Amino acid sequence: MDKQGSDGKPIKYYRLSEVEERNSSKSTWIIINHKVYDVTKFLEEHPGGEEVLREQAGGDATESFEDVGHSTDARDMSKSFLIGELHPEDRHKIAKPPEALVTTVQESSSSWSNWLIPVLAAAIVTLMYRIYTAEEA
Repeated sequence: MDKQGSDGKPIKYYRLSEVEERNSSKSTWIIINHKVYDVTKFLEEHPGGEEVLREQAGGDATESFEDVGHSTDARDMSKSFLIGELHPEDRHKIAKPPEALVTTVQESSSSWSNWLIPVLAAAIVTLMYRIYTAEEA
């Protein structure tokens, strides 16, 4: 039972070892969010330079791709290089796709350091100012 893509065609699965072998200028494959892309023909056209893609060749480029903050156009363009997906049995061997990080801020963040450090800094500046002005008099 093959999984089918949105276009109705069966999805081609690649093993991690297959992707790892494709890390040269003749054949450059990368993985982004468990999808496999053949970016060989895009090396010279990549706005960030071909070195960026070659550094990621044969491995998981998800974090690098997401960190750059690619535009919607770049994400749409990437679909033209999609050749398949990483085999489900190999997905645990690479880092999981990044998830949105949610940080919480304490509303009642009134710890002593929030007010003590600025008070000490102000006291030191005031003391230094008084010493400086006393020497001039």
